[in-house]
Amino acid sequence: MTDVLQIGNRKIAASELFSLLGSYLMLPQFRRELIIDEAIAPIECTPEEIAQARQQFCVENQFTSKADIQVWMAYYGLALNQLEMIVTRKLKIEKFKQATWGNKLESYFFQYKTKLDKVIYSLLRTQDGGVSQELFFRILAKEQSFAELAREYSQGPEAQTDGVVGSVELSTLHPTMVQMLSSSQPGKLLPPTRIGEWFVIVRLEKYIPAQLDESMRSRLLNELYENWLREQLQKLISEGNKEIREMGMMGR
Repeated sequence: MTDVLQIGNRKIAASELFSLLGSYLMLPQFRRELIIDEAIAPIECTPEEIAQARQQFCVENQFTSKADIQVWMAYYGLALNQLEMIVTRKLKIEKFKQATWGNKLESYFFQYKTKLDKVIYSLLRTQDGGVSQELFFRILAKEQSFAELAREYSQGPEAQTDGVVGSVELSTLHPTMVQMLSSSQPGKLLPPTRIGEWFVIVRLEKYIPAQLDESMRSRLLNELYENWLREQLQKLISEGNKEIREMGMMGR
């Protein structure tokens, strides 16, 4: 039995490592990192790119001196060559993302754009249908403002903001709310609509179309990457379960 790690008085053998990763719920993360390593293996980086990545790594971790780096390395039990591998690996991952999905971002963006659009809207909700009808006509007749009635009658956190909600992405809202706001015009008061236990009065204040800027590109790139990783991990787990079942059948 070969010991591969010692922490305090505990010596961990190679044969124990896989079982411990499972017991500590770390096996999925370990599998994930192995999938990444295999994917980025062909990616090459120039010395200039690595130097820039090293500088960016120090900025992100707020390293201002060599002592800061040494303390960080000691905490994680890293040698200098391992630190270099970490920096280079992160760079390779970013290059892999760009090479794999960079030219697909525009079509992906327009496919899901309506879910990425944002809205600012006014909301008044109550569990009493009769009250909601009365409040709707008060606002419509300009007897009282939406803000006044939301402060007094709305039964959600929007009561603390004069009924104003947002800006929020449409994808985060209830499907009925998405339909109401997507088909409305700013300033138009929509009549009470039942959503679950609530009767809601809604008024669109502003519609903010999503833009494919650098921030959105980065977000979508990471989304595509994470989707791919989940698929690869699930495939790996499924194949492993299949092998276990086959071994079980052979043992009968």
